[in-house]
Amino acid sequence: MMKSTKSLWILLLAAIGLGSASCASIPKGATAVTPFYKEKYLGKWYEIARLDFRFERGLNNTTAQYSLNDDGTIRVVNRGYAYADDEWKEAVGKARFAGDENVAMLKVSFFGPFYSGYNVIALDEEYRYALVAGKNLKYLWILARETTIPDDVKERYLRIAGEIGYDTSELIWVEHDR
Repeated sequence: MMKSTKSLWILLLAAIGLGSASCASIPKGATAVTPFYKEKYLGKWYEIARLDFRFERGLNNTTAQYSLNDDGTIRVVNRGYAYADDEWKEAVGKARFAGDENVAMLKVSFFGPFYSGYNVIALDEEYRYALVAGKNLKYLWILARETTIPDDVKERYLRIAGEIGYDTSELIWVEHDR
C-alpha cells in the first residue's frame, strides 16, 4: 500500500511538472516583445477585444490589474461584468516570467500549479496599447489603458494577429459602459 501511494504521488508530481512546463508557450509565428519593462506594464488595462473562451464568456467591462507580489511574481486581478447575472465577477491569479524578464513571455495561473502562456506580442513605446497572445491561436487580447483604442493601432494589431494565423473575425469587441 505504501509503495503504490508513493508511486501515485511521483506520477502526479511528474504530470503537474510536465503540464506546467508545456503550458507556457507562444503560437508559432508570434514573437514576444523585447525589451520588456514589467514596471511600465503594471497597472490597469481595459480589454478592448478578445477571442471568447469559457472563463470570460458573457462578460463585458473587463479589465486586468497587474501589481507586484512580495515574492516578485505579478498579481493579476481580472474583472468583468456579467449582464446575465447582473453582477461583477473577479478572478485573482499570478504571473511569472517564462524566462528572461526582458522578454514579454509570461505564464499565468488562476488555478494552483496550472499555468498558461501570456505573451505580449505588440506594445507601443508608452505602454498604452498591447496585443497579447495566449499559448495558442485560441487566445488573443487587445488591451489599452483607456476604454478605446485608436483606429490605426487597432488595424495594426489586427494585421499582426492575422499574419500569425488568428481568425480576427471571431474577436469580441468589449463594451465599457459601467
